[in-house]
Amino acid sequence: MKGVFATMERELRSYFLSPLGWVVATGFLFMNGLSFQTILDYLNDPRAPASMTPLDFFFGGTLFFWLGMLFVGPVLTMRLLSEERRSGTLEMLLTAPVTEGQVVLGKYLGAFVFYVFLWLPTLVYVLLIAKQLPLDWGPVAASYVGTLGIGAMFLAIGVFTSAVTRNQVVAAVFSFALTFLCFLPAFLEFLVNDPKVRDTLGYLNLYQHMDEFSKGIVDTRHLVYYLSVSAFFLFLASRAVEAGKGK
Repeated sequence: MKGVFATMERELRSYFLSPLGWVVATGFLFMNGLSFQTILDYLNDPRAPASMTPLDFFFGGTLFFWLGMLFVGPVLTMRLLSEERRSGTLEMLLTAPVTEGQVVLGKYLGAFVFYVFLWLPTLVYVLLIAKQLPLDWGPVAASYVGTLGIGAMFLAIGVFTSAVTRNQVVAAVFSFALTFLCFLPAFLEFLVNDPKVRDTLGYLNLYQHMDEFSKGIVDTRHLVYYLSVSAFFLFLASRAVEAGKGK
């Protein structure tokens, strides 16, 4: 595991010491801040539903949330392996006593830790709401669990796309396309009549997942789904790195 943690530490330094990491953090926090302000403006309208709280909308209830999730994965992961492959440093990295799987896992964990860092400032919004309204902390914790779970899945997809190309832009576009496919069940669910197919699509519906998390419902099936997809794409990434050695 030393190789995994060494790679993770290397990636974290890269995020925090490079302009890209802080540009991503600034853009992400700006979008979340705009989302939070828009939600407050809406709820201050007398016509808004009195039973809803800002956090009911903040976690999965607005387009801002999903756009942030859709873009942050590709941006954080696009350079992880593609830049290493382009510059030739991936070959040098693999000559160390570390396996392809350890390199992939270390880079993935580095991206995930930085992703968690991006969400930490949003706890300020939670504390602001808690000062004004009685707050049930169960749904708040569940919402963060869902947000981190979906993010982990999207990051794994991004690591895979970064492993199969030398071009960061291509990796980001490919990652965006695959990530977007994860949202299709939410649209297809209402177009089918077969109950079994609809139940399957409902199981894959990320919007429905976040709706349940925001109510404090932590369905372990959703977590298994995120972990399974993440493990699958990380496995593909490690195989892609192995197949690309020497090329």
